[in-house]
Amino acid sequence: MPVIAPMPAARPARIPNQRDGADDVVAAGTTVDHLTETYRAHYRSLLGLAALLLDDTASCEDVVQEAFIRVHSARKRVRDPEKTLAYLRQTVVNLSRSALRRRILGLKLLSKPMPDMASAEEGAYDQLERDSLIKAMKGLQRRQREVLVLRYFADMTEAQVAETLGISLGSVKAYGSRGIAALRLVMEEPA
Repeated sequence: MPVIAPMPAARPARIPNQRDGADDVVAAGTTVDHLTETYRAHYRSLLGLAALLLDDTASCEDVVQEAFIRVHSARKRVRDPEKTLAYLRQTVVNLSRSALRRRILGLKLLSKPMPDMASAEEGAYDQLERDSLIKAMKGLQRRQREVLVLRYFADMTEAQVAETLGISLGSVKAYGSRGIAALRLVMEEPA
Protein backbone atom coordinates (compact mmCIF):
# COMPACT_ATOMS: atom_id res chain seq x y z
CA MET A 1 0.00 0.00 0.00
CA PRO A 2 1.86 3.11 -1.16
CA VAL A 3 2.01 6.14 1.05
CA ILE A 4 1.80 9.54 -0.51
CA ALA A 5 4.72 11.98 -0.18
CA PRO A 6 4.86 15.70 -0.98
CA MET A 7 6.43 16.93 -4.20
CA PRO A 8 5.98 20.16 -6.12
CA ALA A 9 4.08 19.69 -9.31
CA ALA A 10 5.78 20.42 -12.59
CA ARG A 11 2.67 22.35 -13.54
CA PRO A 12 -0.40 23.11 -11.45
CA ALA A 13 -2.99 20.37 -11.39
CA ARG A 14 -6.60 21.21 -12.07
CA ILE A 15 -9.58 20.04 -10.06
CA PRO A 16 -13.06 20.57 -11.46
CA ASN A 17 -15.16 22.95 -9.44
CA GLN A 18 -18.49 21.35 -8.61
CA ARG A 19 -20.31 24.66 -8.36
CA ASP A 20 -19.80 26.03 -11.82
CA GLY A 21 -17.86 23.37 -13.72
CA ALA A 22 -14.79 25.65 -14.00
CA ASP A 23 -11.31 24.40 -13.12
CA ASP A 24 -9.54 25.64 -10.00
CA VAL A 25 -5.76 25.67 -9.82
CA VAL A 26 -4.30 23.72 -6.87
CA ALA A 27 -1.68 25.65 -4.92
CA ALA A 28 1.89 24.79 -5.75
CA GLY A 29 3.15 21.97 -3.53
CA THR A 30 4.23 18.37 -3.65
CA THR A 31 2.40 15.80 -5.72
CA VAL A 32 1.08 12.42 -4.80
CA ASP A 33 3.41 10.84 -7.38
CA HIS A 34 6.48 12.35 -5.75
CA LEU A 35 5.36 11.16 -2.31
CA THR A 36 4.83 7.65 -3.70
CA GLU A 37 8.33 7.67 -5.22
CA THR A 38 9.76 8.91 -1.95
CA TYR A 39 7.94 6.12 -0.13
CA ARG A 40 9.38 3.47 -2.42
CA ALA A 41 12.89 4.88 -2.28
CA HIS A 42 13.19 5.78 1.41
CA TYR A 43 10.74 3.65 3.38
CA ARG A 44 13.43 1.21 4.55
CA SER A 45 15.87 3.94 5.56
CA LEU A 46 13.14 5.72 7.54
CA LEU A 47 12.21 2.41 9.15
CA GLY A 48 15.88 1.99 10.14
CA LEU A 49 15.87 5.47 11.65
CA ALA A 50 12.80 4.64 13.71
CA ALA A 51 14.37 1.32 14.75
CA LEU A 52 17.30 3.22 16.25
CA LEU A 53 14.88 5.23 18.37
CA LEU A 54 12.26 2.58 19.23
CA ASP A 55 12.56 -1.02 20.29
CA ASP A 56 9.91 -2.98 18.41
CA THR A 57 9.20 -3.38 14.71
CA ALA A 58 5.48 -2.73 14.93
CA SER A 59 6.01 0.66 16.57
CA CYS A 60 8.65 1.55 13.98
CA GLU A 61 6.32 0.70 11.12
CA ASP A 62 3.49 2.68 12.72
CA VAL A 63 5.72 5.72 13.18
CA VAL A 64 6.98 5.68 9.59
CA GLN A 65 3.49 5.17 8.19
CA GLU A 66 2.16 8.03 10.32
CA ALA A 67 5.02 10.24 9.12
CA PHE A 68 4.05 9.64 5.49
CA ILE A 69 0.40 10.35 6.30
CA ARG A 70 1.32 13.62 7.97
CA VAL A 71 3.56 14.66 5.10
CA HIS A 72 0.78 13.82 2.67
CA SER A 73 -1.62 15.99 4.67
CA ALA A 74 0.86 18.86 4.63
CA ARG A 75 2.07 18.40 1.05
CA LYS A 76 0.94 21.89 0.00
CA ARG A 77 3.27 23.40 2.62
CA VAL A 78 6.29 21.46 1.38
CA ARG A 79 7.10 23.37 -1.79
CA ASP A 80 10.65 22.15 -2.37
CA PRO A 81 10.72 18.44 -3.36
CA GLU A 82 14.29 18.14 -2.08
CA LYS A 83 13.09 18.93 1.44
CA THR A 84 10.48 16.16 1.49
CA LEU A 85 12.90 13.55 2.81
CA ALA A 86 14.21 15.92 5.49
CA TYR A 87 10.64 16.68 6.52
CA LEU A 88 9.89 12.95 6.70
CA ARG A 89 12.99 12.26 8.79
CA GLN A 90 12.12 15.01 11.26
CA THR A 91 8.55 13.72 11.48
CA VAL A 92 9.81 10.17 12.19
CA VAL A 93 12.06 11.49 14.96
CA ASN A 94 9.27 13.56 16.50
CA LEU A 95 6.76 10.70 16.35
CA SER A 96 9.32 8.32 17.89
CA ARG A 97 9.87 10.75 20.75
CA SER A 98 6.13 10.98 21.29
CA ALA A 99 5.80 7.19 21.32
CA LEU A 100 8.56 6.93 23.93
CA ARG A 101 6.94 9.64 26.07
CA ARG A 102 3.63 7.78 25.96
CA ARG A 103 5.35 4.57 27.02
CA ILE A 104 7.14 6.25 29.91
CA LEU A 105 3.93 7.91 31.06
CA GLY A 106 2.11 4.59 30.84
CA LEU A 107 4.77 2.92 32.98
CA LYS A 108 4.55 5.69 35.56
CA LEU A 109 0.79 5.39 35.75
CA LEU A 110 0.79 1.63 36.25
CA SER A 111 -0.25 0.80 39.74
CA LYS A 112 2.69 -0.29 41.81
CA PRO A 113 2.13 -3.36 43.97
CA MET A 114 2.45 -2.91 47.68
CA PRO A 115 5.73 -4.24 49.01
CA ASP A 116 5.60 -7.21 51.31
CA MET A 117 5.43 -5.69 54.73
CA ALA A 118 7.39 -7.30 57.50
CA SER A 119 5.60 -7.92 60.75
CA ALA A 120 6.50 -5.88 63.81
CA GLU A 121 8.25 -8.92 65.27
CA GLU A 122 10.44 -9.32 62.20
CA GLY A 123 11.37 -5.66 62.31
CA ALA A 124 12.31 -5.90 65.97
CA TYR A 125 14.37 -9.05 65.33
CA ASP A 126 16.20 -7.34 62.43
CA GLN A 127 16.97 -4.36 64.66
CA LEU A 128 18.38 -6.67 67.34
CA GLU A 129 20.60 -8.39 64.77
CA ARG A 130 21.85 -5.02 63.48
CA ASP A 131 22.58 -3.85 67.01
CA SER A 132 24.50 -7.03 67.84
CA LEU A 133 26.45 -6.79 64.56
CA ILE A 134 27.41 -3.18 65.30
CA LYS A 135 28.48 -4.15 68.82
CA ALA A 136 30.53 -7.06 67.44
CA MET A 137 32.14 -4.80 64.81
CA LYS A 138 33.18 -2.36 67.54
CA GLY A 139 34.95 -5.23 69.33
CA LEU A 140 37.20 -5.97 66.32
CA GLN A 141 40.72 -4.62 65.85
CA ARG A 142 40.79 -1.32 63.96
CA ARG A 143 42.32 -2.80 60.76
CA GLN A 144 39.93 -5.75 60.75
CA ARG A 145 36.97 -3.40 61.12
CA GLU A 146 38.28 -1.11 58.34
CA VAL A 147 38.85 -4.00 55.94
CA LEU A 148 35.42 -5.54 56.58
CA VAL A 149 33.58 -2.22 56.27
CA LEU A 150 35.34 -1.29 53.02
CA ARG A 151 35.11 -4.79 51.57
CA TYR A 152 31.51 -5.70 52.42
CA PHE A 153 29.66 -2.47 53.22
CA ALA A 154 31.38 -0.18 50.71
CA ASP A 155 31.48 -3.08 48.20
CA MET A 156 35.14 -2.55 47.25
CA THR A 157 37.39 -5.19 45.76
CA GLU A 158 40.33 -6.47 47.80
CA ALA A 159 42.71 -4.48 45.58
CA GLN A 160 40.71 -1.28 46.14
CA VAL A 161 40.71 -1.88 49.90
CA ALA A 162 44.49 -2.42 49.85
CA GLU A 163 45.00 0.79 47.90
CA THR A 164 42.64 2.77 50.15
CA LEU A 165 44.25 1.60 53.38
CA GLY A 166 47.80 1.60 52.00
CA ILE A 167 48.44 -2.04 52.89
CA SER A 168 49.28 -5.11 50.83
CA LEU A 169 46.69 -7.37 49.21
CA GLY A 170 47.80 -10.23 51.46
CA SER A 171 47.21 -8.08 54.54
CA VAL A 172 43.69 -7.27 53.32
CA LYS A 173 42.96 -10.98 52.98
CA ALA A 174 44.43 -11.80 56.39
CA TYR A 175 42.61 -8.98 58.22
CA GLY A 176 39.35 -9.87 56.44
CA SER A 177 39.61 -13.55 57.27
CA ARG A 178 40.46 -12.93 60.93
CA GLY A 179 37.72 -10.29 61.24
CA ILE A 180 35.04 -12.62 59.83
CA ALA A 181 36.18 -15.42 62.14
CA ALA A 182 35.96 -13.07 65.15
CA LEU A 183 32.49 -11.85 64.09
CA ARG A 184 31.29 -15.42 63.65
CA LEU A 185 32.38 -16.31 67.18
CA VAL A 186 30.69 -13.30 68.73
CA MET A 187 27.46 -13.58 66.70
CA GLU A 188 27.03 -17.32 67.37
CA GLU A 189 27.36 -16.99 71.15
CA PRO A 190 24.11 -17.39 73.03
CA ALA A 191 22.96 -14.07 74.45
